[in-house]
Amino acid sequence: MKILFLLLTPLFLFSKVHYAKVEPFENIMLKAAVSAQVTKTQLALEGTKVQSATIIQLDNRLDKIKLDSSQASLKLVDSMLKTNQNILLALGSSLKRQKEYYNRISNISSASKTQKDNAFYGFTNAKTQYFSTKEKIDSLKKQRLDLNYEIARLEDSITKKSIKVKNKFVYKLLVNEGDFVNMGTPLAEVKDLSSAKLVLFLEITELQNIKNKTIYINDKASDYKISKIWEVADEKFISSYRTEIVIKNPKESFSELLKVEFK
Repeated sequence: MKILFLLLTPLFLFSKVHYAKVEPFENIMLKAAVSAQVTKTQLALEGTKVQSATIIQLDNRLDKIKLDSSQASLKLVDSMLKTNQNILLALGSSLKRQKEYYNRISNISSASKTQKDNAFYGFTNAKTQYFSTKEKIDSLKKQRLDLNYEIARLEDSITKKSIKVKNKFVYKLLVNEGDFVNMGTPLAEVKDLSSAKLVLFLEITELQNIKNKTIYINDKASDYKISKIWEVADEKFISSYRTEIVIKNPKESFSELLKVEFK
């Protein structure tokens, strides 16, 4: 019995030692937000860290043509709107005078029926022109709203067709020039190397008071803290809980195996 205890003692002593691979802070799958044909891919950037670049370009030629047309139409609508607003001001003054003349002549008993009819028709025509121009202005405002929406939609579509990355590691491009992609099609795998993380699977007993313990990396005390603990046991590592520690970029390289202890 003593021999069995002595044999199990080393296992118990080292049960708190873990080894974790240094992984990128985040693995990102870039997917197509629109349906289009791939016109360009930067295959040369695979396996490199990119400061800022467009790694995949989707066909946006028609979008740009429509955008130029919509922007030109918007300028015309704005010009027409300004002209009709000036016309409305003039018609408003004319309508006011016609109304005053009609009210005045209607109360003159000596005025002939023809004069009163002419005053009425003049007032009615002025009012019709005024409201017709006002309706046209409302229609132009509606056109302007529609054009602004169309311009915003086209600008958004053009932006989504340029797959850009900034300060990311381009792991793999998943499409080639000439491919047609639908919305949701995976385009590229990139990794966030701004920092790194260690993923451990700890037993419930190890998690007790673990956030108050010092984390040792390769036998050296660190300032790192537990960043996240899954509340549900892992499906693969049964009765163990996924735990992550965010660390600085490794001096050597990612995928390095580090010794981790909690004391």
